[in-house]
Amino acid sequence: MKNQTKSAAYMKAKKAKDFWGTTFRLVKYMSTRFWGLILTFVLVIAATIMGTIAPYILGLATTEIYRGLQEGTSLQEAGQTIQQFPIDFTLIRNILITVGIVYITQSVFQYFQSFITARIAQKTVYDMRKELKEKMSTLPIKYYDTHSNGDIMSRAINDMDQIANTLQQSLSQFIISVVQFVTVLTVMNVIDIRLTLVTIVTVPISFLLIAWVAPKSQRQFASQQRELGVLNDQVEETFSGHTIVKTYNREEDEIEKFVVQSSKLNEASWKAQFLSGIMMPLVSFSRDLGYFGVAIVGGIGVANGTVSLGNVQAFIQYVNQFSQPVRQIANLANTIQVTIASCERVFEILDEEEMEETVSGLEPKPASPYKIEFEHVQFGYGDSSEDELLMTDFNLTVNESEMIAVVGPTGAGKSTLINLLERFYDVKGGSIRYEGVDVRDIDRAELRSRFSMVLQDTWLFNGTIWDNIAYGSHDKENLTDEQILEASRAAHVDDFVRRLPDGYNTVLNEEGTNISQGQRQLITIARAFLADPDILILDEATSSVDTRTELLIQKAMENLLQDRTSFVVAHRLSTIRDADKIIVMNHGDVIETGNHDELMDQDGFYADLYNSQFQSPDEQLKAV
Repeated sequence: MKNQTKSAAYMKAKKAKDFWGTTFRLVKYMSTRFWGLILTFVLVIAATIMGTIAPYILGLATTEIYRGLQEGTSLQEAGQTIQQFPIDFTLIRNILITVGIVYITQSVFQYFQSFITARIAQKTVYDMRKELKEKMSTLPIKYYDTHSNGDIMSRAINDMDQIANTLQQSLSQFIISVVQFVTVLTVMNVIDIRLTLVTIVTVPISFLLIAWVAPKSQRQFASQQRELGVLNDQVEETFSGHTIVKTYNREEDEIEKFVVQSSKLNEASWKAQFLSGIMMPLVSFSRDLGYFGVAIVGGIGVANGTVSLGNVQAFIQYVNQFSQPVRQIANLANTIQVTIASCERVFEILDEEEMEETVSGLEPKPASPYKIEFEHVQFGYGDSSEDELLMTDFNLTVNESEMIAVVGPTGAGKSTLINLLERFYDVKGGSIRYEGVDVRDIDRAELRSRFSMVLQDTWLFNGTIWDNIAYGSHDKENLTDEQILEASRAAHVDDFVRRLPDGYNTVLNEEGTNISQGQRQLITIARAFLADPDILILDEATSSVDTRTELLIQKAMENLLQDRTSFVVAHRLSTIRDADKIIVMNHGDVIETGNHDELMDQDGFYADLYNSQFQSPDEQLKAV
């Protein structure tokens, strides 16, 4: 959660590395809806043209009224008596009706343009989300081991949301701004080149003012987001650890830290808002200069008879229409930069190498007496051949229905053994065979359907207890209630679930904190039992439960491990005394093999580990 908060906080300050390359790649996603984009551009151009010619048409009415007033005034000055000024009100009415039709048509075009743009944006983001999800399912486990969960979540959620919001909200505005800028400039040139030049002179002023203020404003907004991220982290930590805070009477200290950080946020916020707030008045000032220039030059032209009053009126509206897209494009610049940076982060995942479907080239052993066989296995987590190997010559044979316990100090290679069994990683040398066939020659999904795993860190999703147990089934369509209940009874889940108010319909939260740690572990074990695997892997499955729950698990395992091959990784050596075979690992190799009694009689590494668990802390320190 903290990683996501910090990532979101720094996102506004992030810049794209390859702006145009990433932009073109994003456009390719949209190009699959080519005709929709073409229709969008046509509607935008049509709506902009309608909005651009409306002031010119309205100016004709003003020119007609001004002409009639001038002509009537001239007749009066000549001594003629007139009943009304010679103004063609029929023409004016027709002009007003035409303007009304133009504005209504413009609104219709804008509505359909917005609708189509929203559809294109959502479909584009849908395609990107779908491709990202499919890609993440094909990434090797190594990618997840070398990237933090917060970073991956930020790319999949925050960056995708940034792209979606920009495409839906800003893309349409950007297209409209560009088309409006070009269209208004073209129409102004057609009407009057002199007034056009007066209007264009104000554009560099707008750009200079924006170029001066925008970077300062952006830095302050980035600072604001950073300080906000720090404050969010501080509040989250304080609230999540409120029991510890109260226990040590540190409320005043936490309040003081909060006040200090809030002051920093306040300082950054008012600076950001101040600089952002003065940008619009400055741009409005340059626009007002355009009004002033058009009024002066246009007024002189009207007095000299070289410019019509209607054109001056139209240009006063054009000054606003011309400066508006300049302001909008400037405001969109930072948003576009952040969005392209988000695209790069998403594309980095899409460009990652997928899991390789390698084959061993080894002949199967159809008559192999072993369920699992490790033959001279070599493995290391590094990609280079020069990286040190964790396993140099690992050998192990496992018979059908044997319980294999794997013990050893931290870093001995116990988890690596499990990773290789399920093909989370492939060996660098040697072979791992399942029923005589190298695991590299078996489809990963098919191979993993033969395994079930229970980890030390329980994983439960937001849903009912029933759904969490049913997650382990490989055949959801034919899954029966009795199968779930049978697995629950075998794992001693049924006992405590029946005592809950909602029973199996109890909804677990995302972290499963509304039940005990031991109950969570029992649910994951029931899930594994429901899968009815050929091979069961328990990786420190009882290390985080109380003694009574541990005994319940052991009783369940006595029944459920019958006729099933199992690997049990354990630190509590008392839990694996009845294992058929105990392999003792150190530095990636097997250094001792045998059952509990045989290893204790050897008085070697295993015996030292076992005896150390029953020594006092002082004795353990002396042994170290």
